[in-house]
Amino acid sequence: MNNSIIDGIDYGPLAVLAGVWKGDTGMDVAPEPDDDEHNPYYETLIITAAGDVTNAEQQILSLLRYHQEVRRKSNHRVFHDQVGYWLWEPASERVVQTLMIPRGVALLAEGSAAVDGGVLRIEVQAAADSPWGILESPFMGEQARTTGFSYRLELSGDTLIYEQTTVLDIYGKRDYQHTDRNTLRRHAG
Repeated sequence: MNNSIIDGIDYGPLAVLAGVWKGDTGMDVAPEPDDDEHNPYYETLIITAAGDVTNAEQQILSLLRYHQEVRRKSNHRVFHDQVGYWLWEPASERVVQTLMIPRGVALLAEGSAAVDGGVLRIEVQAAADSPWGILESPFMGEQARTTGFSYRLELSGDTLIYEQTTVLDIYGKRDYQHTDRNTLRRHAG
């Protein structure tokens, strides 16, 4: 059986993402008015197969739904909560990441996925003022405008490593590179 198929639906290379992932070596480098803030964190990422949809009777997308909950090591409080989908379009072999965070920010990023030697690599990007873009509340647009986003993921066996960069205009800083990195291990599949 093809390992990209779950319940009869072709998830392509994204099928291996399904599962419960946990990591405790995360580092968030975030802007502060006077300097950078370095926040060690741990997280749980739950990814589930969510079926497929057909758009305009032409485009078929396979969907993996996810929920990411991130907690600071210093106080164990949630400081980032994100929900979204990983989409696979078999016809074009395109990968799309959609995400929403409860700060009034939504994002649609596009890119590619490739498997080489058993290692899955995904890269997606989005930019303000592009078809693969960023939507934010008026407050965020004025105070902490997101101008770019990139996400790289590498999965080998039961280890998932990601790096995310959000480009912000905040606190008078232009094009600030807000980064998050972590290594996660599969706890259930």
